[in-house]
Amino acid sequence: MAIQTMALVGTGVMGMGIAQIAAQSGVQVLLFDAREGAATTGKANLKQTLEKLQAKGKLSASDVEQTLQRLVVLDTIEQIKEADLVIEAIIENLEIKQKLFKQIESIVSKETILVSNTSSLSVTALAAACEHPNRIAGFHFFNPVPLMKIVEVIAGLATDEPVIAELLTFAKSMGHLGVRTKDTPGFIVNHAGRAYSTEGLKILSEGVTSVSEVDRILREGAGFRMGPLELFDLTALDVSHPVMESIYNQFYQDPRYRPNPLTRQMLSAGHVGRKVGQGFYKYVDAKKTNEEAAQAVPNVAIFDKVWIGSDLNHDAEILKNYLNQQGIELDDAEEPSKESLCILATYGEDTTTAALRFGLNAQHVVAIDMLTDFARHRTVMPSLITEQHYIDQAHAIFAKDQTGVSVINESVGFVAQRTLAMIINLACDIAQQQIATASDIDQAVKLGLGYPFGPLSWGDHLGTDRILLILERISAITLDPRYRPSPWLQRRAALGLSLLFSKNNAVNHNITQA
Repeated sequence: MAIQTMALVGTGVMGMGIAQIAAQSGVQVLLFDAREGAATTGKANLKQTLEKLQAKGKLSASDVEQTLQRLVVLDTIEQIKEADLVIEAIIENLEIKQKLFKQIESIVSKETILVSNTSSLSVTALAAACEHPNRIAGFHFFNPVPLMKIVEVIAGLATDEPVIAELLTFAKSMGHLGVRTKDTPGFIVNHAGRAYSTEGLKILSEGVTSVSEVDRILREGAGFRMGPLELFDLTALDVSHPVMESIYNQFYQDPRYRPNPLTRQMLSAGHVGRKVGQGFYKYVDAKKTNEEAAQAVPNVAIFDKVWIGSDLNHDAEILKNYLNQQGIELDDAEEPSKESLCILATYGEDTTTAALRFGLNAQHVVAIDMLTDFARHRTVMPSLITEQHYIDQAHAIFAKDQTGVSVINESVGFVAQRTLAMIINLACDIAQQQIATASDIDQAVKLGLGYPFGPLSWGDHLGTDRILLILERISAITLDPRYRPSPWLQRRAALGLSLLFSKNNAVNHNITQA
């Protein structure tokens, strides 16, 4: 069947976003909301949005008029009877949604497809209360719908294959990429997003560095649009913390998804984020008022020789070239002199562990993270006993070309290493569980979360061997199962294959920087 008429039940911001792209694609959209006047208000607000787009030259007057003509406000839910597709976009409550679906079933024909825009509830559970669960699916959009060109198409255990095929086609007709996913907690995008948020919280709770510095390192060093803590403030903890707890419990307390007591405490205190003026940061008129400035660069007049140790020859060459450019004298001896500053480019370790592995005096050692772009931002990490003048020298040396430098406390895997490794590893697990294809996982996460790369492409770009090394070392040091490497990652690293490789496509994709 081709979908010509769509009914939308729930006309909030998300619902009207779906209505907009459907109407703009030529579909008649029937609008119903149980709240009196809500559907009329939703259409009026959308009219203003379309007129603003017209004023900017993005839509013609004819486009606006035709789109509005396709939007029909209903007085009663019984008027959805002729719809080919019904989309539910109401409150995230299983019992309320089940009741609504049963009501819709009593109105529409047996051929009508029924879908939920749920972001966290089981589609199988939603369908279980229905007479025809085979025509029920998930159709999860992201806000703002017109700009976020991705929709997850979720098959419940009873969903018929033609229903999924029709929804994928419908998504494409509206200009969105439809990605098929199994009915698992968080589906693809909210599942994969657990790594960024929970690891940022864990780093903060371990006292590795400050709120501002966690966000700065991941923005400037790793290329994220927002750090995890400022992102929490934007989405609000009264939304994001329950999702973290829900996914954690739905996966039977798998350590990969473990929430953090800090956000529960902040939620209890009402410090939920930007909308109330207090979260990880304080806000006035939606602007941060207490973000820390970048760390001041120490004034160092005399520099000791610098000895370089590294896990990878490539990293050593980058560091030596940089030091030569800055006029810093190198200590090229096999073992450093007693006065030299020792810089270690290492992966997955804390500085103490790395210093002992290299046989060095930890008082002289500062480690540096070489996983992220060296030209964008640098993170250095002294050991517990590194002498202050060596810390100051390392900070000053790596800031000589005006590049930002963060000095953090000891941590396994720095900040960016452990965060990126967790993101990539969790995406590998999603692929291993066959929740979706590797390609769909990659595209869905990139579009849905706005990451610089899809997580599997990112792993290829950074090097699967490096990501695996980070996880193996963190696992060995912490004995925390949250860092266990995915079999998907281990096998592809061992065989030199792309993380996008699967037997279904039988192609070794060579992913380079996009």
